[in-house]
Parts: sequence; C-alpha cells; structure tokens
Amino acid sequence: MRKTCLFPLLTIFCTLSVFSQQMVLKKGEIIENLSVNDSTENTYSIYIPKKFSMDKKWPLLMVFDTEGKDKSALSMFVIAAENEGYVLAAPKLADSVSLSKNMVLTSKTIERVASLLPIQGDRIYAAGEDTGGQFASLVPILIKGVNGAMSIGASLANRELINMKEPFHFVGIVSKENYNYPFMLTDAKLLDRYKFPNQVLLYDGNGEWPGVSYIEKGMQLFTLDAMGRQWIPRDSTYIERAYQEDLAKVNQLKSIGDLLWSEQYITEMMSMYGAFKNMDSLRSVQRDLRRNKAFKVLKRAENAAFLQESMLKEDYQYYMEEDVYTYNFNNLGWWNHQMGVIDKFISSSKPFEKQMGHRLKGFVNVLAEDNIKIVLSEEVVDEDALAFLYMLKTILEPDNYEFYFKTISLSAKNDDFGTSLFYLEELLKKGFKDKEKLYGLENTALFRITPEFNEVVSKYLEDARYDIKVDEN
Repeated sequence: MRKTCLFPLLTIFCTLSVFSQQMVLKKGEIIENLSVNDSTENTYSIYIPKKFSMDKKWPLLMVFDTEGKDKSALSMFVIAAENEGYVLAAPKLADSVSLSKNMVLTSKTIERVASLLPIQGDRIYAAGEDTGGQFASLVPILIKGVNGAMSIGASLANRELINMKEPFHFVGIVSKENYNYPFMLTDAKLLDRYKFPNQVLLYDGNGEWPGVSYIEKGMQLFTLDAMGRQWIPRDSTYIERAYQEDLAKVNQLKSIGDLLWSEQYITEMMSMYGAFKNMDSLRSVQRDLRRNKAFKVLKRAENAAFLQESMLKEDYQYYMEEDVYTYNFNNLGWWNHQMGVIDKFISSSKPFEKQMGHRLKGFVNVLAEDNIKIVLSEEVVDEDALAFLYMLKTILEPDNYEFYFKTISLSAKNDDFGTSLFYLEELLKKGFKDKEKLYGLENTALFRITPEFNEVVSKYLEDARYDIKVDEN
C-alpha cells in the first residue's frame, strides 16, 4: 500500500476584535513574516517543535538578531529546541530604530505568541548571539514575565539596570578567545553577589558559534531551574541523565589536563544541581583540584594574562580616544606595532597568551567599530576622525577589503588623491581583482581618470579602463 507523507500541521483559531481568523502553522518548520499586529508591518518568525501539542503548556525562547535576520537567528536554535522541547519566536528587529521600539516589538511578539499557543507564563526566556545576546540580557530587566536570558559571546548589556528584587536566570556561553570572556566572568561574580541564578559555559576556539550541544545545555539549564522552582514537575530521569553528562565532561577536562576549566565547570554544576542532589562529593573533588600544584601554576598563569590584558586594554582605549580626537595619523605606525605584538601573543606556545592575543584583537576591532558608529551618528560627520578610523581598520583587519574601499573613497572625496593612491596600491597588493568594483567606487570619478590611478591598476590587473596620455609639450 502506498504511504502518503504529510507535514504535521497545527491549526490555530484566534478570535480577533474585528473578525475571526484561522491560522495554519506547520510544525517542524520555521514560519516567517507572521504579523505581530494586524495594523502594523511588524513581523516575527516562529518555530514549533514536531512533538508539539495543544494539550500542555510549552516554554518559549525568544531569539534576537539586531540586524533583522530573524529566520537566520532562529535556525541556529532549531535542533536544540526540537530536542529540549521549546517553542521559538524571533521578532524582526532593526538596529536603525531605538532600543525602546525594539523592546515594545518584543513585548508585543510575546503577547501574540502566547495568545496563539499554550505558553507557560513562568517559562519565557530570551536568547541571542553577540549584539543579539546583549539585547537578550536586557529583555528580562525591561519586560515583566521574562525569567531568563541566554547570551552567546556577549556580556550583560547594562549592569546598572539590574534590579536585585527582580532576579532572572542568566546563561552565558563564550569562547575563551572572545574578548567578552573576562567581562562575562565579572558578570557572573556580580550576579552571584545579587543571588541571581547564573552559569557561564566555556568553549574552545575563536569561532563565533559554540555548536548545538551548548545551545541544548542552555535550554536544559532553564528546564532544570524550572524543576527546582517547582514550575514544572521534577523528572528524575532527565535530571540524572544531565548530571551524568556534566560529570563526564568534568572528568574529560581533568583527563586532558585542563584543570581550570574542570574546576570552573564543577562550580557551575553545583549551581545547576544543588536543588536536587547532595553536592558534597563534587565539593570534595573541587577542593582537591584547587590544592593540586599543577592547578595553582595554571591559575597564576591565567591571572597574569588577565592582568596584562587589562593593562593593554586601558592603553588601547586611551590612545584610540586621543588619536580620534586629535586626528593623530602619525600614530598609525604605533598601532601597526601593537598589532605585531598581538600577533606574537596569538602565535605563542603558551595557551593563556594565545587566548589573550585573540581577545585583544577582538577588543581593538570592536573599539574601532564602536568609534566609527559614534562618528557616523553625529549630525555633522567629522570626516578627519572617520578617515583615521578607516585607516586604522586596514591595520587591524588587513585582509578586510571594505575599509580600503572606504579610505580610498573618503580621501578622493576630499581631493587627497595621494592617500587614495596609497591605499589603492595596498589593496591591490592584497590580491584584490575586481576591476568593476574599483571603477565604481563612490566619490572617485575624478581620481579614476588620473594617470596615476590607471597606472597602478595596469600594474596589478594587466590593463586599465582608461589610457591617459599626458601632453609633454
């Protein structure tokens, strides 16, 4: 007999103030462009797990991307949501609008989803990566009823807004090579002092995304917390399986000699399972680790790296502010030297120096990008400051062609063809080949017809568009 495979459908009847509308949502797929409010153009995406049913309440994880890539952001959480049993929703945010407007949109999206689906009111959480993670950390502070935030690669957006009387659960996920790593450790200490439930999950490498297992663990932590607070029934099988997985991770870290990470993970485990189990055995393991000579050596080395990193960050912040304010183009050589110092750290055989090097590179780049945003946001753009920052970015990210283009364009706009020519040649030395892009750069119409421009293009790309002859008579 022939079998017909049908996608599972979820039919929802929602009574609106003006008319009754039937909405058909497909389980197991991301559904885009759903209207938040029938009178506006605001939209959101949603993901409903395949095992979803209307006869029980479900946790909701709101996912954020500040550049409006709601479907893309949601897709990174789908597998974990399927495995852990979460409904996902993502409003289409825009970085061009105010924080308050994006927060209102978030609140309305939560209301909309909760009106359509059986969402458990105590189990609404926020999540995001990078700037989306920072936004997520504000949601439990600014929207009542959101009880947790999962921030990937980003520290708390604003510590001063935290209300000690309104705690929320914070889960930070960060690479030890991410410049936010030390900041997130500081956040954890602050939240411990406020008695907020929190965990920091670390991962190796410089990749921006930690992988599905970490997203699952974040959702699992929210679920364990809900069980501990008796918002949902305790599932002893679920708890024991999670505990054994985490214990295996601690033992695996110990076996490869990563004693610091092992000790840190034990600390997180005690906050995860303290409501369910006696933690005396784990405390004993942690105590033995802290007394271990190898652990003490590693701890001193990490603290020394943190101290050096802190001092260098202060220098970089100070000099960047000064150089931007004074248009100190002469200091670009100093910045070039500093990038050489950072690259030496990255090439070091010492793991804490290597991690520090990656964090410093990320910090300086973000510092420069933040300054660019500030300059561009001013009513009258300071083009000299902008030119310095664009040139600085070619040093910080020498293989990122975007800032060569911006430097060439801005210099040509101000008739500084000498600077444009220098950065044009630097760009071509890097191997850039797109001739059409060069001849289409904004503000370079006069520069493109100069003999010097076309000679450089001919030198690296064989032939130029214009053959300019100079009359020698």
